[in-house]
Amino acid sequence: MTFRCDIPARQTIQQEDAAVRISRWDFEPGAATGWHEHGYPYVVVMLIAGTLRIHDGSNIVEVPLAQGQAYSRPAGVKHDVMNGSPHPIAFIETELKRPYDIAAA
Repeated sequence: MTFRCDIPARQTIQQEDAAVRISRWDFEPGAATGWHEHGYPYVVVMLIAGTLRIHDGSNIVEVPLAQGQAYSRPAGVKHDVMNGSPHPIAFIETELKRPYDIAAA
């Protein structure tokens, strides 16, 4: 269910509170997150264009994404994500723990 990889992706948490967790993920070529399940819905925005290689436990798909491109997924997603590009890539992942009131932040 996971990629065979000796290079872990690096997660840097930029903000975490009761409403959100915002992380920057940096991947060297071939780096992977490791098998995990998302407990919250989340949004990803690519900082550096590249190809995400995604293993869902059964299938592997390659998803090319442009710099600035975004996508969202629901809670419960289970996968391993690898950098399928020949260069380093990075993205911002925002996990939505509950509705966010920006005026209260």
